[in-house]
Amino acid sequence: MVLGSQKMDIPTHTTENGSTLMDSGQSRLRELGYKQELKRDLSLFANFAFSFSIISVLTGVTTLYNTGLKFGGPVSLVYGWFVAGAFTMCVGFSMAEICSAYPTSGGLYYWSAKLAGPNWAPFAAWLTGWFNIVGQWAVTASVDFSLAQLIQVAAAWNLLGVCVLMVLIPCIATERASAKFVFTYFNTDNGEGISSKVYIFVLGLLMSQYTLTGYDASAHMTEETKGADKNGPKGIISSIGISIIFGWGYLLGITFAVTSIPYLLSEDNDAGGYAIAEIFYLVFKNRYGSGVGGIICLGVVAVAIFFCGMSSVTSNSRMAYAFSRDGAMPLSNLWHKVNKQEVPINAVWLSAFISFCMALTSLGSLVAFQAMVSIATIGLYIAYALPIFFRVTLARKSFIPGPFNLGRYGILVGWIAVLWVITISVLFSLPVAYPITSETLNYTPVAVCGLLILTVSSWIFSARYWFRGPITNVDA
Repeated sequence: MVLGSQKMDIPTHTTENGSTLMDSGQSRLRELGYKQELKRDLSLFANFAFSFSIISVLTGVTTLYNTGLKFGGPVSLVYGWFVAGAFTMCVGFSMAEICSAYPTSGGLYYWSAKLAGPNWAPFAAWLTGWFNIVGQWAVTASVDFSLAQLIQVAAAWNLLGVCVLMVLIPCIATERASAKFVFTYFNTDNGEGISSKVYIFVLGLLMSQYTLTGYDASAHMTEETKGADKNGPKGIISSIGISIIFGWGYLLGITFAVTSIPYLLSEDNDAGGYAIAEIFYLVFKNRYGSGVGGIICLGVVAVAIFFCGMSSVTSNSRMAYAFSRDGAMPLSNLWHKVNKQEVPINAVWLSAFISFCMALTSLGSLVAFQAMVSIATIGLYIAYALPIFFRVTLARKSFIPGPFNLGRYGILVGWIAVLWVITISVLFSLPVAYPITSETLNYTPVAVCGLLILTVSSWIFSARYWFRGPITNVDA
């Protein structure tokens, strides 16, 4: 992660354009063949805020705390967070390096096209693009949706919410878990017929890995970010790093308030088995005789979930804008239009609508909705890994890094990232309960393979005849 030890053969710093100084990100965008159509006014903090709000520790940890508590308990939660966090940082560093070289809203699919070489570029872009955009829609479907305007407030709310709850809950609790319990207790009583500690720990990682996703938003916002070739990569790395630190604090604070795992997971408790909700409720009820304070704490989480969905839609829309700009989506001319405020408003509404429709599947089938969540986690990480894989293989010698780069460690970190994505793709496809029935079957491989079949089939029978990958529009 060095800055500038290797130079690019195109301008990456602010250069003089007549009497006007051109932003380095805009200059690089033009070199890549694209006009500046979106309003470039986001600061480094604003770029960071998008990814940080989508990662949203309050959303991910609160939503899947039950999973970590059931599979491994405190050990899985406390240490699994750092395991997933360390490997996620490798993925993030590799993405940041590529983002610095190619700061476009297309992000992952554009990177794949450039790194796969001219022969494979169209197919690589097609495969990566559809995994990326469907994965993003699935993320939003598993959260919520809205317009995206108060994004820096969202980041502040997430950060302050985590800080308040991680201190407030253990301080108010009348009964607290011991340090020995929090740092050494391994829960094997999962009620799912799984006894292997390694297997249990792996399943417990799902909470951490599900939470630490969505940071590609910083890449999708680069065409609106000042100094994007430097600030886009910084947004990716900082959002992951800060989420890991504060997420661990949140996990510790909540886990110190855990006194009975079986009771928290029981559907007979006041929260119907929703562990964190029950923790919030009991902490205030035992201290003050009323659980209202716990409900208010859940309200803090609910607002964070709203902001997470709001940020997700914004990121989705920029991906849809860029993908349609290159003609990859049906009605592409409609989705890449921008309004007078230089916002791709049609793409915003498209992303909100599709995510809403995907979320509706939960009304008819919980299995179908779980498949959406699977695509949100594994499908999106596959999209992350593809350009990194091309970077360390086909483009190993030809890749020209930007001002933010990993130097001689780029290949090593890239391979670690790719191997980690392969590992979690396999591990999270394993059964989560035995015996295996239609109700306990893990539909992750079905959902992800289904998306793969649809994407490849559409390429074979249609797209390969007309899709040529990224299309320059500088002279349009």
